[in-house]
Amino acid sequence: MGKIIAIANQKGGVGKTTTAINLAASLAALEFKTLLVDADPQANSTSGLGFNPKTIENSIYECMVDGIDAQSLILKSDITYLDLLPSHIDLVGAEVEMINLENREDKMKQALKPIRDNYDFILIDCSPSLGLITINALTASDSLIVPVQCEYFALEGLGKLLNTIKIIQSRLNPELEIEGILLTMYDLRLRLSNQVVEEVKMHFMSMVFDTIIPRNIRLSESPSFGVPAIVHDAESKGSISYLNLAREILVKNGIDVSKIQLKGDER
Repeated sequence: MGKIIAIANQKGGVGKTTTAINLAASLAALEFKTLLVDADPQANSTSGLGFNPKTIENSIYECMVDGIDAQSLILKSDITYLDLLPSHIDLVGAEVEMINLENREDKMKQALKPIRDNYDFILIDCSPSLGLITINALTASDSLIVPVQCEYFALEGLGKLLNTIKIIQSRLNPELEIEGILLTMYDLRLRLSNQVVEEVKMHFMSMVFDTIIPRNIRLSESPSFGVPAIVHDAESKGSISYLNLAREILVKNGIDVSKIQLKGDER
């Protein structure tokens, strides 16, 4: 049974979609069957894997609102072992349409249930809000990755997110765990970046991933080419960092990675 991991933070610009795309690609590169679910109306994960959201006729929206079979909508990416369940702009209206549906918080869980056995990992790229779609994603997930930008307001809003997680754990998904807090956009040259790392680790200790994602031009460029960074430049620090994150998650989940040789964390 595949593990479902949501990638969420209601703050925008923290590297959420970058993490979703590149972690999914890294797990696939390590030969784990991976599905990336784009649950953000901006559809950046969809375009980041080379698909045009404007040509997408059916998406996760139709799975949740109309009950369309998710398997029939899955797109094969150019990366072996990596599939996509796409998004399009209509997802904006899903929250309004779902408001009167019975068990509205369970719609994504129901949509993914028939296909989760087909994958080792299912990653959900959430929208930058704590609305009904994100609540659906957290209800459907086994765990959650929280990207946190290494900038001044890093901890702002984290308390609200963690409070939402507690509510979901108590009412909707008692099995939900925090996979880890991921520090992103780290700049070795900035004292502020180092202060944020220290502050987040002091507050959250073992919840923080050892891997830290650096600011990296290849990570920024790759979406414009419609490919993950590992395809754009496999030797870049960004690519190596996400491969190390994938390895760290595998270890955390009890998967033997002794045969997986990756470069050390260069930062």
